[in-house]
Amino acid sequence: MKINQNLSVSHLKPKIERLFELSGQKILDIEKNWNPSDGTPVFTSNGIYTTRGWTEWTQGFQFGSSIIQYDVTGEEKFLEIGQQQTIDKMATHVSHIGVHDHGFNNISTYGNLRRLILENRIDDEGWQRHFCELALKTSAAVQASRWTNIKNGLGFIYSFNGPHSLFSDTIRSLRILAVGHQLGHVLMGEGDQEISLMSRLIQHAKTTALYNVYYGEGRDAYDLRGRVAHESIFNTSDGNYRCPSTQQGYSPFSTWTRGLAWIITGYAEQLEFFATLQDTDLHESDIDQFDSIDTIVEWMTRSALATADFYLDNSAADGVPYWDTGAPGLSQMIDNHLDQTADPYNPWEPVDSSAAVITAQGLVRLGCYLKSKDQSNHLATKYLQAGLTIADTLFSAPYLSESNDHQGLILHSVYHRPNGWDHISPGQSVPSGESSMWGDYHARELGLLLWRLAENKPYPTFF
Repeated sequence: MKINQNLSVSHLKPKIERLFELSGQKILDIEKNWNPSDGTPVFTSNGIYTTRGWTEWTQGFQFGSSIIQYDVTGEEKFLEIGQQQTIDKMATHVSHIGVHDHGFNNISTYGNLRRLILENRIDDEGWQRHFCELALKTSAAVQASRWTNIKNGLGFIYSFNGPHSLFSDTIRSLRILAVGHQLGHVLMGEGDQEISLMSRLIQHAKTTALYNVYYGEGRDAYDLRGRVAHESIFNTSDGNYRCPSTQQGYSPFSTWTRGLAWIITGYAEQLEFFATLQDTDLHESDIDQFDSIDTIVEWMTRSALATADFYLDNSAADGVPYWDTGAPGLSQMIDNHLDQTADPYNPWEPVDSSAAVITAQGLVRLGCYLKSKDQSNHLATKYLQAGLTIADTLFSAPYLSESNDHQGLILHSVYHRPNGWDHISPGQSVPSGESSMWGDYHARELGLLLWRLAENKPYPTFF
């Protein structure tokens, strides 16, 4: 991509204001017209949100969007929606034993509400903080209980695909364990064994760094630095790693760009979290296995930098990627298609704006983190400016949805290309023009982050 070095967060303020003007209208439209008995809104078809039974991982984004809308605009009606819907509908997500998505659903709702309480933005009323913290602690323990041990003494939180399956997505959902640990919680096992949430957080992050991220060191014939495998497969009988795989990407040997996005933003957030810790914050067994906070930060940084660089090298000039770096139709495009602005209406392969908006936040956070360590760090400037460049692209046409007839906020998102779940408009040969609940939520989360930076307000974190 071509990074705009002249952008600043203040330059983006008018676009952020427009984003949240449209965002409020769309939140209210969905709130008014969505029938909860239909399930959870997932992605749009012909501009109207629809559901898709796979896993219930997007409802927290729906109600979290209202909370973020209040955060930026101060409009009480959105806080009322977010609070009431969290109370009414999110309890099953706290105790859901069948998904790896706790950090998506529950940080977006209970976590955002707790953050606003701690910032004195909303009244505690004597019960809300305790209510949110109980939900977050329980959610963290349930997430941590989805555990597979592997041969090298590590382990991972397994995906909904089963105990053999490590998803790249979960590195961002891992933040629920950080909050749970911060709140002093543990997972209680058989015989009243106390299982450290921090230990499982670190082990999962390390396993992901070892097996889902490539570093150009000859691991296989497709080992490119920063490339990401969506899924890693393990033999649950002996704990051995077997092979890369994918659920939503084109192949195990290409990179599904939303999986790449989860990795970038997940590690960037974890680096922010670990910057607040001392070795004394780790359990004694964690110190034995991982040596020190500095050691952990070292390999997390390595993963974050490699994947961030890969994203920059494999996205179009405006910072928007195609849905998979190895998608077969890309061979039909002009040789220098990545040197051009992404074309969401091309006849060969769809772009994925949701991968872009998730990554933009990760790049901004990574840049801010590196800058906090070294003001002169040129990488900090590169990643921050890259994040701003992507935001500048997405908060404008053809990505910003300005039509009153479209419930989505950010257009040209893709859900599951291999399964053919995405709507293809008449006259088009690939999906385009649709939105997703995770893409819209992360646009709001990105907008909040940039708004806080522009206004010199408290930096928003999950911890």
